[in-house]
Amino acid sequence: MTPVVRQLLLANVVVFLLVPRGSELFFNLWLFPPLMLARPWTPFTYMFLHGGFMHLLFNMIALFFFGPRLESMLGSRHFLGLYMLSGVMGAVASLIPPYAPIVGASGAVFGVLLGYAMFWPRDQILIWGIVPVEARIFVVFLTLLSLVSGFGGAGGGIAHFAHLGGFLGGWLYLKGRERTSAARRFQKKAESPGVKMGDSQILEQWKRIRPEELHEVNREEYERISEKISTQGPSSLTDRERTFVDRFSRGPAAAPG
Repeated sequence: MTPVVRQLLLANVVVFLLVPRGSELFFNLWLFPPLMLARPWTPFTYMFLHGGFMHLLFNMIALFFFGPRLESMLGSRHFLGLYMLSGVMGAVASLIPPYAPIVGASGAVFGVLLGYAMFWPRDQILIWGIVPVEARIFVVFLTLLSLVSGFGGAGGGIAHFAHLGGFLGGWLYLKGRERTSAARRFQKKAESPGVKMGDSQILEQWKRIRPEELHEVNREEYERISEKISTQGPSSLTDRERTFVDRFSRGPAAAPG
């Protein structure tokens, strides 16, 4: 269990226990789209409220299964940013009529699911613990379902547009992170076209790298390459990634200029 996922699980459960459904505080914290500007805290607070135990349970199960691996990949700060932006975008998407009060972490959790599918698109997800579906197909299915249900008027007490907003928020956060990543800028600045190495040489040099001695910027790239090696093997590394391995296996490194 990763730190932010643990804290989010705890926060949702505590709020569920301390803010009873139907109480005055519950009504003050839920999101009603037409009053969003008059109650600017609600795009944040609504995602910690739930309409019932099963509503809470399904959202927390999804967060428990998909969140830790994504947080390990992104880092806690970026994971929390993705989660919160997805939830807020879920609130913004709820401005599409028909209007109804909204509660729940579904928008934020859908953003986490989108992030998971972007990094591990072919991972198998067991629907109801039985039917295996690739993560990317599952996201496409949920998107189409939310579009058809939302515009088709099949509400059923489900905030379909908030789900779509969650997907959009997760996508926007990851794309923005990709463009501003210092590690990406480091890759673009690399002067060498790449170092040619065999798989065994890559693994041998990889073991020499001491991540605790790397600058934070380089450690981010180290973690990304580490994940790629463990899931796809050393042969999947690009020439520039091999250059990274070669360079930092030779000793401590400073932040790229």
